[in-house]
Amino acid sequence: MALRPGNTIGILGGGQLGRMLAMAAAELGLKVHVYAPQGDNPAFEVAAHHTVGSFEDADKLAEFGAAVDVATYEFENIPASSVAALACVCPVRPALPALAASQDRLAEKEFLGSLGIETATYVPVEDAGALARAVGKLGRPTILKTRRLGYDGKGQITVREGSDLAASFRSLGGVPAILESVVPFVKEVSVIAARGLDGSFAAYDVTENMHVNHILSTSRAPAEIESSTAERAITAARRIAEALDYVGVLAVEYFLVEEPGPDGRLDQKIKVNEIAPRVHNSGHWTLDGALCSQFEQHIRAIAGWPLGSTERRGTVVMMQNLLGDEAENFAGILAEPGAHLHLYGKAQARPGRKMGHVTRITRKA
Repeated sequence: MALRPGNTIGILGGGQLGRMLAMAAAELGLKVHVYAPQGDNPAFEVAAHHTVGSFEDADKLAEFGAAVDVATYEFENIPASSVAALACVCPVRPALPALAASQDRLAEKEFLGSLGIETATYVPVEDAGALARAVGKLGRPTILKTRRLGYDGKGQITVREGSDLAASFRSLGGVPAILESVVPFVKEVSVIAARGLDGSFAAYDVTENMHVNHILSTSRAPAEIESSTAERAITAARRIAEALDYVGVLAVEYFLVEEPGPDGRLDQKIKVNEIAPRVHNSGHWTLDGALCSQFEQHIRAIAGWPLGSTERRGTVVMMQNLLGDEAENFAGILAEPGAHLHLYGKAQARPGRKMGHVTRITRKA
């Protein structure tokens, strides 16, 4: 059932993504109630209501669910059991299958494989002995990743020649993991797409992403890739969304690989790195660079409203993350003609912490 202006959207998580979702909802005449544990929660500052509570507090979550008309989440590391309990009280969009598929790297890869979508070669690893056998299959270097709770390079380690396998396994906490082959990619790209309650689908231009120390540094739209490659990336994202009966914005991250074709020319292939069932850092450029931002798009989708236009506003749109004390240059950025500054209202800057971003648009001639 579609919402009406004045209804309330609940957001699990109080970070910058929740903040920007709340701001987009307010512009559409919708109220927002944010639920998050105690901490630095910049989304609280722009929401009509907020609740401080643990994601494991079933009673408080039930109260939250009763106070909203639909709930969503700003990040995927929320216990699936908590979301399942919340779904008994109010609609949750995107629904639990999308969250479950993205929370576990093994489940995610098995899901993608069931759709015939290519990923890095992988082997499940349950213990140090299984790691030794997996390395025997995939060789070195390879990447050992925890199945759960990994982001921005956390929860992973490269297994190199001479690496102590038992120590490598222990360094990640001795938890279930997967070993992945190293993909010789030339670029990392992503698709930010949305699927509506009515099954409609819309995708933004494929985005090219540059990382520093495993953290997204800059994004460029459109990506400098072949049009046929871009079409395949968007088609794969649509297949993922439809298979999950997805409602909302999702991001699909890809490795772009170039391999010699039969004619000797380099052919572009894409392999999915991971799925994020939410608005995504690599889609921040849409705030200023698209007719409808990813945040407004997500609110439209979960509210059961028509999806907005994904048309790009310029020939090229660049987004730069502001990490740590880089945000202290806010005055210089504001003085820059054509720069669009977004600060997240976080209380403390730390090295590598995302404090804001700036978008720069090259206008159409």
